[in-house]
Amino acid sequence: MPSTLSGRTVLVTGATSGIGYDTARQLAERGATVLLHGRTAEEAQAAVDRLIATAGIDGRLLRPLAADFIRLEEVENLAHAVVREHPYLDVLVNNAALAAPERHTLTADGNEIAFQVNFLAHYLLTNLLSAALTTSPGGRVVNVSSSLHRTASIQWNDPQRVRRYSRLAAYAQSQLALTVFASDPRVTAVSVHPGVCETGLRPLYGIDGVSAAEGAHHVVRLCDPATEIVNGAYYDRSERVAPAAAATDDRTVKRLNKLADLLVGHTA
Repeated sequence: MPSTLSGRTVLVTGATSGIGYDTARQLAERGATVLLHGRTAEEAQAAVDRLIATAGIDGRLLRPLAADFIRLEEVENLAHAVVREHPYLDVLVNNAALAAPERHTLTADGNEIAFQVNFLAHYLLTNLLSAALTTSPGGRVVNVSSSLHRTASIQWNDPQRVRRYSRLAAYAQSQLALTVFASDPRVTAVSVHPGVCETGLRPLYGIDGVSAAEGAHHVVRLCDPATEIVNGAYYDRSERVAPAAAATDDRTVKRLNKLADLLVGHTA
């Protein structure tokens, strides 16, 4: 039986390592054309080469793309490059993430680094790709979130956490924002906690994790059109569960969009 992912085009951010890399591998193994995003062109090409050499992936199914999410201008350039080459995009997997650093750090765009890389960059990218994702029925977005979103609050008056910073709170805020964003009605989106996995983010959880491949399995399942989804749904691995109350609150969704539009507006 042919895979339901065969012939589909999927962009995976943060695809050079961890869950993103294994998501790209599993998607390509099932016949999808995968656009692999990396921070640099060299890292993205190295991931493609590794998939061809070690996983036996057909190189015709892989396309390397680069953008450093600490610079919103590069996110915008990435989106334009995707639209030029792939005016119809089936799935966007918003996976790229970093653990907030010990010291409060702002990007050149003036945003707390975890908030920008984990949420604002994906907000901008998704909006710039919305036409490609909605060209035909079935386009969807999968936000790779975290169970830590439940511990978070969005500091509306200080989203950059200049006055009060902790790395765990900053990371959790970025994941709550990404989870709230899944309820945005402009595209069909869901968010998923893929489990605690053995990646660079694992130390934030303080427990042992499963393999990145196991976490990726839960992401890939949501990319498959055979899996019916509802906008704003949240999954803990393979089980649909209720997210934090803020994630489905209409006023919070609108407030977050207004804040994000303000913070990325100079490049949008």
